[in-house]
Amino acid sequence: MHFVSLFLCTTNVVLHFSKNFILASVSPRRKALLQLLGIHFSVCNSETEEKIISQLTPQENVQLLSLQKAKNVAQKNSQAIILGADTIVCLNGKTFGKPKSSVEAKQMLSELSGNTHTVYTGFTILDTPSYRTHTSFEATEVTFRKITNDEIEFYVTKIQPFDKAGAYGIQDDIGAVFIEKINGDFYNVVGLPLCKVFLALQQFSIS
Repeated sequence: MHFVSLFLCTTNVVLHFSKNFILASVSPRRKALLQLLGIHFSVCNSETEEKIISQLTPQENVQLLSLQKAKNVAQKNSQAIILGADTIVCLNGKTFGKPKSSVEAKQMLSELSGNTHTVYTGFTILDTPSYRTHTSFEATEVTFRKITNDEIEFYVTKIQPFDKAGAYGIQDDIGAVFIEKINGDFYNVVGLPLCKVFLALQQFSIS
């Protein structure tokens, strides 16, 4: 993280927009990732229900939810560029969103233990008032080591990961010690595929 931040600062990689840039999320992880890019932005939380549609693929679900979140915030901001995003975890065809209770969080972690799952993050950039949009997604494979019931109990009690898809965090979180390896974009697991988001934002930047 520190290396990436230094690199971006020394190369003056800063995007400039002709109107307010808004992150449609109160996620501290997404806020921190955008700050790495040197972007000036404000936050407006989306009131969209994070509902998974079983008939859609994980890729379709995260892209649809990211679009819905961006559109929800667009209703309150008529002159803005808005970034909406959504992350889900999938294991053997089963989707894990944010746990609603300690029991659900423990069950998620028990199922992820010793297995490789896929983290999908969809994102939408939306310009108002034109409603020009760019929607995409990224997928990253994450392998968990076998974790004990005591570790799961301690983690859920201490961290209370109810704002995290799959009930764990990979950055600034002791949940990182559950992970043996990842295959793909690390930042995608944190909450935003930075490379894809940056390249897409260039299409909306005035610099």
